[in-house]
Amino acid sequence: MDQIITPEIKELVRRYKEIWSLNYALSLLGWDMETYMPPNSSKERGEVRGNLRTQVQSIYTHPEFISLVENAKPQNDVERGIIRVLKRQIKYYTKLPREFIEEEERTTTKAFQVWREAKEKSDFQMFQPMLEDIVDLERRKADYLGYEDHPYDALLDIYEEGLTVKRCDEMFSVAPQISDLFKRAKERYPDRHPLEDEPYDMVFLKRLIESVLTVLGFDFSRGRIDVSPHPFTIEMGLYDIRITVRYEGKDFRRALMAAVHEFGHATYEMNISEDLWATPVQRGVSMGVHESQSRFWENVVGRSRYFVERFHDQMIMALPFLRDYDLDDIYRYLTLVRPELIRVEADEVQYVLHIYLRYKLEKDLIEGNLKVSELPQVWNDFMDRLIGVRPSKDSLGVLQDIHWAHASIGYFPTYAIGSMFAAQLYEKLNMRNLIENKDYSRIMTILKERIHKWGSVYPPDELMKRASGEYLNPNYFLSYLRDKYLS
Repeated sequence: MDQIITPEIKELVRRYKEIWSLNYALSLLGWDMETYMPPNSSKERGEVRGNLRTQVQSIYTHPEFISLVENAKPQNDVERGIIRVLKRQIKYYTKLPREFIEEEERTTTKAFQVWREAKEKSDFQMFQPMLEDIVDLERRKADYLGYEDHPYDALLDIYEEGLTVKRCDEMFSVAPQISDLFKRAKERYPDRHPLEDEPYDMVFLKRLIESVLTVLGFDFSRGRIDVSPHPFTIEMGLYDIRITVRYEGKDFRRALMAAVHEFGHATYEMNISEDLWATPVQRGVSMGVHESQSRFWENVVGRSRYFVERFHDQMIMALPFLRDYDLDDIYRYLTLVRPELIRVEADEVQYVLHIYLRYKLEKDLIEGNLKVSELPQVWNDFMDRLIGVRPSKDSLGVLQDIHWAHASIGYFPTYAIGSMFAAQLYEKLNMRNLIENKDYSRIMTILKERIHKWGSVYPPDELMKRASGEYLNPNYFLSYLRDKYLS
């Protein structure tokens, strides 16, 4: 990998370490907020996070720092990546007023607590005023950041560099084909599998998850697993990456597959080259590429018969009731295809349809064509048409995801990119034999060399082409689904 050799860029990296340290602290505070923070601490925590973010903004917008970035003459790919990433951050922080950043932090910190209570009570009206504030904030953010064709473009670009409404519409053009494939595939599966109702011992399932992740390649000396209402991964630095899981007491695949999913995110961050430590490019390049890693491990590897074969003995030790089921039963259970209300519980065939729903709603909210008060009804109607099920309460519908409480409008389409690129990697990198042979070490080595180690050195589109030989192509995803679920 190229080394940093230009004096101006070396100075930028030295100054950036202060930003890196502040972001480390913000990540740790965010992890605590979603795991162990007392519920009445939200106002105080929001104030602290807001102050830290404005300190980050102050460094990015300092005239000397901006001058160093603008005058730098990068000599290699790593240096070009550093300047590209810094220019994106400077644009973000110079266009957003300090007061706006503080307001967004205070609002989202409070919103998380309100959302959690509203979800527990399944009462959207509790959360509605907060979400109205957040939608207003994100519309203002789009105006501050600027856009050419659509205000939603400015928000999409935050999570996926270069992503636009036009490109999303092209990506989701395969939604009708996925919907047809889903309707055909679900006919091959029962409405319910008996393993969904089997209660498990949380302690033993936790041990199983730790064992599985160890075999797959999780480094517990640099990571840990905790519990949260919504599974997530967060990186403090290269040597501190944490994941969470939710245990529901029965239907063990939900916790197990969530853990494997978050493992994919975590190992992306763990495998970034140490040469990039504490630099602006020491993180995954985009949420779409990040999601491709988690979806690859969860679905392509984890929801395979070969995965069941590899971990069958450990599963039986942790979950004794599995003695009554053979390998085919367990594999069928892991790959159930049927209409689901909850996105994170949806099978990989219909999952992109859940994302398409959220994309359409977010786009309409930002355009002003949909009021927040109308969301539950529109959500339920759309879900009925698209998936074939209708939520009976808000916690199963419009309140199920945490993203809007975090003001992460523009995030959801990256999940579709992730699913599609995971299938593309499977095909283009000839992963089939490695998965059949349970050669997880070799799989990880390939992903590390092609994607992980580069961090944010290359833009997401360029990295995808370098890794797989071509830009994102949703047809690989359709082919993968047909082969797995209809052949």
